[in-house]
Amino acid sequence: MRGVVLHRPGDIRVEDRPDPTIKQPTDAVIRLAATCVCGSDLWPYRGIEEVAGPAPMGHEYVGIVEEVGSDVWNVKPGQFVIGSFFASDNSCEICRAGYQSRCVHAELVGAIGTQAEYARIPLADGTLVPTPELPSDDLVPSLLAASDVLGTGWFAAVAADVRPGKTVAVVGDGAVGLLGVLAAKQLGAERIFAFSRHEPRQSLAREFGATDIITTRGDEGVAEVKELTNGLGAHSVIEAVGTQESMMQAIRATRPGGHVGYVGVSHGVELPGEELFFSAVHLHGGPAPVRRFLPELIELIRNRQIDPGKVFDLTLPLEQAAEGYRAMDERRAIKTLLRP
Repeated sequence: MRGVVLHRPGDIRVEDRPDPTIKQPTDAVIRLAATCVCGSDLWPYRGIEEVAGPAPMGHEYVGIVEEVGSDVWNVKPGQFVIGSFFASDNSCEICRAGYQSRCVHAELVGAIGTQAEYARIPLADGTLVPTPELPSDDLVPSLLAASDVLGTGWFAAVAADVRPGKTVAVVGDGAVGLLGVLAAKQLGAERIFAFSRHEPRQSLAREFGATDIITTRGDEGVAEVKELTNGLGAHSVIEAVGTQESMMQAIRATRPGGHVGYVGVSHGVELPGEELFFSAVHLHGGPAPVRRFLPELIELIRNRQIDPGKVFDLTLPLEQAAEGYRAMDERRAIKTLLRP
């Protein structure tokens, strides 16, 4: 099969890779209908995360089940399925509490690589969620978004305790931040501030439900949020970047007693203890338990109540994956969808 491999920073290639096979009785092999490039893929692409030799890429996926292991009962060949970037058994005590991304048997799907024609999915019964029928092609991008960026943005909003009538600020205008805006709207937020300096992203943020666009950042952006909230700060803040600046901006933009939902993969983030102590904010986040939300999100998409697939503003064949990475790295695209 053909698959995307990162050899070194900036060096993305589409190569022949071994066809996946059933290795464990709990595995499934799926034929990818669509996959995509994630903002977190740009960390190793830019050399910020170390790559040990050629590495298969990709952790977002939807497709048709081709084969299942002898211990797989919930999914069957021929079904269209969506999974998350962590494989989970969905039955351990941690999974039952709603944190499947920290399952005691969790496996990182990114180590397998789903930017390919086929993929082996571990713990298939717990990880994969079938749709009731084969979806129409126009729904595939939105279902693909559910496998990571929509589920992550949704978790960020839940972790930030977004509720009807509340004010929400969203730090980060990538796909996760934009879908955090969508989630906040769906969860009933009255006013949503989206931080963005890029007109196409501002436009999509407004389409997803943002009421205000803030083009400043850092302490200047915090001051603007406070000015818009009678000096108090937002009730809920979504942090969807993962840098020191973005985390502090999120904490400082939150009112005392408010909540920060952080889902940006942390790189070099160190929290000043005294400031955190006196901020009196709640912090909750980490790798999103996407599996918790998949049934609900799939229904919202099937019923056409939400259209998260709009975050894909560039669609390319798998063989042109390198251009998809370049476009996102250069901020010419919000998110690249790849068709195997």
